[in-house]
Amino acid sequence: MKKALELIGTLLVIDGIAGIIHEFTGWFKLWVIVRYLDFLDGYEIFANIVLAVLGVVVITAANIGKRASSS
Repeated sequence: MKKALELIGTLLVIDGIAGIIHEFTGWFKLWVIVRYLDFLDGYEIFANIVLAVLGVVVITAANIGKRASSS
């Protein structure tokens, strides 16, 4: 379960960063989930930042859980 959370967190961070790069340069069109969500029009950069931060939180939570279970 911890490896799955780390994988999900990593994918969220990568997608968030790719989304930010896409908003400024136009690259990574296929990677960006946020651009397919119509209700986020006008808030793409903010949504991608939130996505990347959420990924960091998920990775951190997985690592904290790993330390707590090994004690």
